[in-house]
Amino acid sequence: MKVVAFKRELQGSGASRRLRNSGQTPGIIYGGTEAPVTIALDHNALYHALKKEAFHSSILDLEIDGKAEKVLLRDFQMHAFKQLVLHADFQRVDANKKVHMKVALHFVNADVSPAVKLHGATISHVANELEIECLPADLPEFVTVDLTNVDVGHSVHVADLTLPKGVTAVTHGNNLTIATASVPAGHVAAEAAAAEEAKK
Repeated sequence: MKVVAFKRELQGSGASRRLRNSGQTPGIIYGGTEAPVTIALDHNALYHALKKEAFHSSILDLEIDGKAEKVLLRDFQMHAFKQLVLHADFQRVDANKKVHMKVALHFVNADVSPAVKLHGATISHVANELEIECLPADLPEFVTVDLTNVDVGHSVHVADLTLPKGVTAVTHGNNLTIATASVPAGHVAAEAAAAEEAKK
């Protein structure tokens, strides 16, 4: 994905306010061997890009004054109640150094799992994103969680995930739970009552 930015010479809250009033968002690029560079971005383009999941977990081509750099979005600040992006931080990417990122989890095949199909269970998503480490070229937009074989009382953990090639999960020694399958309490009671009725 491509992002166009401009070098920003003036610093300070007054300069940032004037920039925002003119429809731009202040930002910064840091990391790598070069010095940090303060930038300005078109607010509307940035605001709409932030709504796309891929923008948060992809290597971006950031163009400043005709020169492109590979970067990752590292942070952004939103206004408390206005639809306004106050600031954006980008980090330079070295193709040979692993990056540490959080990527979204996409859950698939819940409807065909034994838990849902046979037992009317609900599958709860305990986590919606996963911390990963990989080289920039291997960075996935998201990680798929296949729920095909999940049954009632079972959970899906990080160790159960099939990660893309070159990608490792950062779990800090914990095999974190990603999803669980459980039958709603009312459903259990109804099934028990039906079983009792059948015995009579």
